Amino acid sequence: MDKKPQKNLLSIGEVSKIFGIHKDTLRNWEEKGIISPLRVGPRGDRKYKQEDIEKISNDKSIVKDLGASKTDEEGKMNLTQLKQFLWRSADILRGKIDSSDYKKYIFGLLFYKRISDSWDEEYKKVLEEYHDTEIARADHNHRFQVPKGCRWEIIQKQAEGIGQKLNEIFDKLTNANSPKLDKIFDDLDFANKDKFPNETLQKLINHFSQHNFGDNYISSDLLGDAYEYLIEQFAADAGKKGGEFYSPRETERVIIQILKPHEKDHIYDMTVGSGGFLLEAYHHLKEKEGEKKARSLYLYGQEINLGTYAIAKINMFLHGLDSADIQRGDTLADPKFLNPDGSLKTFDICVANPPYSIKSWSDEIFRANKYGRLDGYEMPPTKKADYAFVLHMVKSMNENGRAGILLPHGVLFRGGAEGRIREELIKNDLIEAIIALPAKLFYGTGIPVAIVIFNKNKPVAHKNKILIIDAEKDFEEGKNQNRLRKKDIEKIVSAYENYRDIEKYARVVDLKEIEENEFNLNVRRYVENGDEEEVVDVKTVWQELKEIEKEKKVIDGKVEKYLKELKY
Repeated sequence: MDKKPQKNLLSIGEVSKIFGIHKDTLRNWEEKGIISPLRVGPRGDRKYKQEDIEKISNDKSIVKDLGASKTDEEGKMNLTQLKQFLWRSADILRGKIDSSDYKKYIFGLLFYKRISDSWDEEYKKVLEEYHDTEIARADHNHRFQVPKGCRWEIIQKQAEGIGQKLNEIFDKLTNANSPKLDKIFDDLDFANKDKFPNETLQKLINHFSQHNFGDNYISSDLLGDAYEYLIEQFAADAGKKGGEFYSPRETERVIIQILKPHEKDHIYDMTVGSGGFLLEAYHHLKEKEGEKKARSLYLYGQEINLGTYAIAKINMFLHGLDSADIQRGDTLADPKFLNPDGSLKTFDICVANPPYSIKSWSDEIFRANKYGRLDGYEMPPTKKADYAFVLHMVKSMNENGRAGILLPHGVLFRGGAEGRIREELIKNDLIEAIIALPAKLFYGTGIPVAIVIFNKNKPVAHKNKILIIDAEKDFEEGKNQNRLRKKDIEKIVSAYENYRDIEKYARVVDLKEIEENEFNLNVRRYVENGDEEEVVDVKTVWQELKEIEKEKKVIDGKVEKYLKELKY
């Protein structure tokens, strides 16, 4: 056996230590077919691949089956234990309210527990240093203000009327931290006794009270990762509605690795959802150049849905990215990021996964062209908003701006106004790459989507060309949802970086050829992916249809005869 690949393999002991679980738990998963380690050497020792580690980290069924102790000797949880603990909080509400709704209540309580525990830690630290309670309570010594009547210990001691008390606490927290926490808790109403009986809330409070969620016990990185895990699991639980607030992180990873954020870049997501794109940009730069440079990024996002907006804000806070500017509102009707003169603010990088082909949108406001989004372009159709989002994105790119957007395949070939807008975008040499992704990657839709990469300042070698990549066949198949593997992402990014033809996968196409194809960007027109198209003999098919029609007439005659005999 080649020894080189062995360097990346881990022993059963190493894996059990990483996740804080017993070796027998790993053996049980193997027996159930959940994971399949390699057997190496004469004794057949178990060796785990990176794929096994990723699966253990990401698979909800595995995390729920953990056989680990809750904490270490200091009361701290590792990532796997934290994921398990948080997911069990959802079990308390499951069945009592709709699965697509209870996520916001879990997230709200988690965030409240975090800021209360952190306030207590900050108070204790300053008190030990200065021995002065006034100094210890001073606002400037705390990241968030938590008034005395709002501490977690207050709700923990509440026996009756817990829901109403929570509502009151959230109002006070919002006022004490305005505008920082404005609208964060607006979509929560714990006082509805049909949804939240006192007993249920008591269980939920008791559950969260088991652990300290302060910074000394759970770092921003750890809590942020666990929060991201929860978002994904709630998206899966919510089924079709999950796509409203969650984009598979693998698709965001593709776009961010292509756009490659740099230090101090301004990054904007016009349909920010739960904030995954912005976090992916932060994590990418942190991995490449360290946390200091990653925290130099300027992050902006806008979200129309109040509950999803709150999820995104909390997501930023739990990752320690308090400076991220997340605004609530309809991007197409009321964009929030404007210059002093009222024009659209522009950014180094724009990213988005907008809702696909929405039929009801603010087309009349868009048509008024207050922000110049239609300058040089036709008005998008009133029943499809895809190109409205595209034109908003193009207008939001600065003179050297780059952008990546996820869109349904129809935008690549539909005619009418959309075809004419696409033609102008191509003639303006703004499109740098098209990447066709596999089907069933997204919650709520089985349709395949494409990534469109824009660049307002293409490298000379890319000018008047578009790279078209067909990545539809490269994925890991799942029961309800497919996913891009690490190697699939690397293959796409490598093809983009090399920007050259790859047989049956990628092709650099001159704009002249695209013009000859009437500006149709259907991927299959340019990249042969190896599937042989069935040759249709039109004459034979036409003859078969005529025979079928004859048979139908005979059958209709018999049926009519039988009906007459039955006096119908």
